[in-house]
This record gives sequence, C-alpha cells and structure tokens, in this order.
Amino acid sequence: MVFLVNLGRVIYAPLLEPFRTTFGASAAAVGLLATLAWLGAAALQIPTGYLLTRLPRHWLILASGGLLAAGSAFAATARSLEVLYVGALCMGIASSAYFVAANPLVSELYPSRIGRAIGVHGTASQTAAVVAPLLVGAFFAVAWPIAAWRALFLAIAVAAVASTVVLFVVAKRATLPDAGKRDRDLLGAVRRQWPIVATGVAVVGAATLVWNGVFNFYVTYLVEVKGFSEGGSRAVLTLLFLAGVPAFAVTGWIADRVRFLPLLLAIVGAFLCAVLALTIVEGTAAILAVTVLMGYIIHSIFPASDTYILASVPDENRASAYALFSGVMMPIQATGSAILGAMIDAGISFDNSFRLLAAGIGAVLVVLVVLTAAGRLPTGANGNRRQ
Repeated sequence: MVFLVNLGRVIYAPLLEPFRTTFGASAAAVGLLATLAWLGAAALQIPTGYLLTRLPRHWLILASGGLLAAGSAFAATARSLEVLYVGALCMGIASSAYFVAANPLVSELYPSRIGRAIGVHGTASQTAAVVAPLLVGAFFAVAWPIAAWRALFLAIAVAAVASTVVLFVVAKRATLPDAGKRDRDLLGAVRRQWPIVATGVAVVGAATLVWNGVFNFYVTYLVEVKGFSEGGSRAVLTLLFLAGVPAFAVTGWIADRVRFLPLLLAIVGAFLCAVLALTIVEGTAAILAVTVLMGYIIHSIFPASDTYILASVPDENRASAYALFSGVMMPIQATGSAILGAMIDAGISFDNSFRLLAAGIGAVLVVLVVLTAAGRLPTGANGNRRQ
C-alpha cells in the first residue's frame, strides 16, 4: 500500500510533458498538477492526527486506499486539466492521511524493532519514487486502446482497490495492537510532547529544506554548472533517488541499536559535507560518487527521525505527536525550492547558493550539538529498546 500511495503523489512529475502535449497547456498549468499532489500530501497531516484520536489506525489506512483508488479513477476520466487537478489533489490527500496513520501503526505492530519496521516501510515508499518514471515509460511503450496515461491511472486504481481489500481481510483476521486506544487528546499530546517534536523539526527541518531545493534544481544545476546533457542529468537525478532505497532499511536497522540524537546529528553533518562536496568536485565519476553519497545520506534522515519520534513517545500520545511533527516539518521542507529559486533569481550562482544553504545547516547543527552536549534536548528512548 505504501508503494502505491507514494506512487500516487510522485507519478505526476514524469507525466507533465505528456499532459502538456495532450491538453496544449503551458508549463505553469501542468506544473500545478505536481504542486497540488504535494499540497494534498501536506494538507491532512494534523487533521489526520485528530481523527486518530477517534478512529482506529487501520480504518484511516483503508480510507486512504479508497481515496487513492477514487482519485486515480477520476483522473483517468479527465478531459481537461481542471479534472486532473482534482485527481492530483485527491491522490496527494490519500498519501497525507496514509503516512500519519500507517507509521504509528507500523511502530505499534513491531514495538521491539521500530526502526527496522519503519525502514522496510520506507524502502517500499522510496522504491515508488524510483520506479515512477520507468513505469510511465513502460506504459507509453505499449499500444493501449485508450491513452497510455489513462491506462496508468486505471492500473493504479485497480491495484489500490486490491491492496485495500487485502488489508481489510488481514486486519479482520489479525490481533491488532490496542496502544492507539489511549491516544485520545491531540492538544494534550502537543502540550506534553512538544519538546521532542520541536527537536525533531529542528534537526530535520533545515536539512530537508535544503534537500528540497537541491533535488528540484538538480537537473538544471548539472546542465548549467557541471556541463551534463539534459538526458544525462535526468539519469543522475534517478540515481540520486535510487541511492535512497537501501538507506531506509539500513538506517532503520541502525536506529534500533544506537542513540537517536547523535545518529540524527551525524546524518545532518554528513549531508552538509555532501552539499559542499558537490560544489567542489569535477568530472563525471566524482559527481556520480557524491550523488550516490548524498542520496543515501539524506534519505537516512527519514527513518531515523520517524523512529526517534515514534519510539520515544508513549502510547497515549504517539499518533498525535507524530502528526504534529510531520505536519510542521513538511511545509518547512516544501519551501526549499522556492528559497533556492529566489537566490538564483537574485544573481547568486548555484554553487554559492548551495554553500550558503549549507552554512545555514551548519549554524543550526552547531546550536543543536551544543544543546545536546548540555543535556537540554530530549534524547528519546535509548536505541537498544528490547525491554
């Protein structure tokens, strides 16, 4: 299900050019499709946290599967961009509800190995980001009785229905954890858990803001600064995301065995170094090596931070605190491309823009390291939590 849900929000990016041709639309008009998918992905983070204080986790996961199927089927019928806008928003909202409900459930299903379970879950999600352009290419290579993109959306809808039905059957047969039954006070969770939520946002926010800018402008950067062809740059961008696939499983496994804050701070520091290295290295081999390292490092921050929050917050506050963390962190992350774009428009070169953003991460990192050394930040549950 997580593969399909993430596919639903990333599938629009490789479809923008076909939509532009089909509907004779401008770049801005079709670009709004991807924007709406991601706005939907951020829209229901905190509202879903409230719903989780009233409804079981798996009910909302089932609802997100139904919404994904409906949104995909609706998009497949589109005769105008306006209809596609609605479909993109619905598919994004499905992912928004899914992740806030599913990650707490996964952590409660495997309480003794939260990091590993979150890592496997995240690996499936990241795989969708890598597969999306390949899937679009495969569908457009086949002669369908309808437009290839319509066939693709219908396939996603059918798969979403099938996975939702399977989850419903499995959930009925399984003994589900009752930890979420005590999570009934969203505002109370905010009051009690804000220090760990704020720490998570501070650690993750700056790094992911920069990451958002870097990956959205990666193709342009490689073409204009490093001298790559446009096709070659897109292949390197795919490599950047592909490197993140093993990061979820490996870092999730590590997060079960080490202290959370040092791990998170080390990831942020390594990402800072990778961004700086990108501005220095020359030559295809060196750029590819930095790309792989950067992709692996930054994607490690997601299972590490999710495990930090989910493993450290008690049952009665877990989903509410996670919804708050995700709901605050995602809008911060989303500003990255706009900030980097504004810096480029202001005449600052790509390399200098990357260095300035890395300096911003460095400043935040120094403060966090000092506060951690002084014992002022919540460290969360110990990584070795087998008790």
